Amino acid sequence: MQVTSKGQVTTPQEIRNRLGLLPHTEVGFEFAGDHARIRKAARPEGHSGRGRLAVEALRGAADTRMTTEEILALTRSAKPRTKRRK
Repeated sequence: MQVTSKGQVTTPQEIRNRLGLLPHTEVGFEFAGDHARIRKAARPEGHSGRGRLAVEALRGAADTRMTTEEILALTRSAKPRTKRRK
């Protein structure tokens, strides 16, 4: 592996899988002499990580210009689905 000009290193897929490193996973480094260890960073109590990131990404994204009551009225007036026969 090489360090890029931006100081980045690509972690091989096998290592990411074994450590459970998903996109946006926070990591930390431990230093010992001339080497370092990478670990998943500890999350503060009450923080759900991936769920929090999903909510933050979606917050404020809807721009329907409809009230909640108008949206609920649309869902209530939908025809019930019938079961398909196999």
